[in-house]
Amino acid sequence: MYVFDILRKKNLILTPEEWVRQHWIHCLHAHKSYPMSLMKTEGGLIMNDLQKRSDLLIYNNHGEKILLAEFKAPSVKITSSTFEQISNYNTVHKIPLLLVSNGIDHYYCKINFNLGTYEFISDLPIYNKQT
Repeated sequence: MYVFDILRKKNLILTPEEWVRQHWIHCLHAHKSYPMSLMKTEGGLIMNDLQKRSDLLIYNNHGEKILLAEFKAPSVKITSSTFEQISNYNTVHKIPLLLVSNGIDHYYCKINFNLGTYEFISDLPIYNKQT
């Protein structure tokens, strides 16, 4: 079974994790006004000399990264190791908003790099062109 990835413009094998990613892409666009043209899936990064891939990156109109998302299959419980994974990726990216979801449980985190703090928030903000 395949799903059409509207960002990459191709059919992908519909894995449980891909199902979660595709739903979030459409949800962020339809309900939070994040432009699909500013979304990037499977963004590459180098960590400890290893090639890694972040599940979803979203940019603002200025080309700055504003949201990093990590998705798991619905059968995978969100644990501290999931947050450790996205936190490690974020040491490279330095993005102020994090999203972790398995399609059932969703967590949102806002990072303040100036103060070196973070806080869990109840929902993601609506996209703002000035962000």
